[in-house]
Amino acid sequence: MPDIYTAIRNDHDEHRALLAQIADTTGDSEDRRRAWRKFYRDVKSHAAAEEETFYSKLISKTWGQDSARHSVHEHQQLDDIMEELNEMDMSSSGWLTRFKTLRHDYEHHVDEEEDEVFTRAKEVISKDDIEGYGERFLNRKAEERSLIDAKREDSLED
Repeated sequence: MPDIYTAIRNDHDEHRALLAQIADTTGDSEDRRRAWRKFYRDVKSHAAAEEETFYSKLISKTWGQDSARHSVHEHQQLDDIMEELNEMDMSSSGWLTRFKTLRHDYEHHVDEEEDEVFTRAKEVISKDDIEGYGERFLNRKAEERSLIDAKREDSLED
């Protein structure tokens, strides 16, 4: 079982690949739809699991509170853009423009997380203290994947 940092980084690598794949598609094609659905569902479940496992651990440390809040705020901003994209025509220039913003913002977020947050977290959270969090993250992500549609519906009602 990977540790929490490897589990999260593996997802980020997959997400970067999906973003590149989406960028290489055109119009409202089946390839774009398939890659977008996979990206959307995986990022949604990843973010929720990350917040409930990794960030909950970070927030228990004084330094981690600001970092966790910042990252959770970025998750919300990215989620808002993804929901906008879900409602737009994939063949429109507006969709592509908004997608480019999402890609830029997402890549900035994961780079910051991997470079700054992970480095600092490893300094303040002992290996023993975070043992098993990779497995917790992956299990929570699997649970969250089954909740995506219900959460989206609930969010739209608000």
